Amino acid sequence: MAQILVRNIEESVKENIRRQAKRNGRSLEEEVRHILRDVGRKKPPQRKLGTEIADLFRGIGFKPGEMEELRGSVRPARFD
Repeated sequence: MAQILVRNIEESVKENIRRQAKRNGRSLEEEVRHILRDVGRKKPPQRKLGTEIADLFRGIGFKPGEMEELRGSVRPARFD
């Protein structure tokens, strides 16, 4: 099995993991292994967020001439 040495972890992070380990009935080391296994098993996203958002709105938009009509009916917000 592989080994990983992680240095310079904030004390608060270590304490949170220690508490989580206690709740789960595991040692700190076993809890860290569990966390790493969970993350390591997740499939990374195939596409980036911007591409996903662009696809959601593809084909939706202004038609020729609609932008001018919208400008005439929308007023800027007033903050006074």
